[in-house]
Amino acid sequence: MAALLKLLVYGFLFLSVIYVALSLYSRAVRAGKLRAEWDASGRSGDKEAFVEAGLKEYDGSVRRKLILLVYIIPMAAMGTIIYLTNFN
Repeated sequence: MAALLKLLVYGFLFLSVIYVALSLYSRAVRAGKLRAEWDASGRSGDKEAFVEAGLKEYDGSVRRKLILLVYIIPMAAMGTIIYLTNFN
């Protein structure tokens, strides 16, 4: 039981690092696309305000929530493998 707990804790920490990295990368890509959209459209005004508004919209998007699958899919797969190995 202690080995399983250790596996879960280390796995959760590893997945947390992946989640943070993926989250920061996705946010940076979105900011880059917003800046490119601003430049392509030739708008006038505050570019950074436009990017910040776009990132606030992104924070509530489905894509941002889908990144949480980084936790769900590996944990479910590991749980299924452990269950099938030990109880069947």
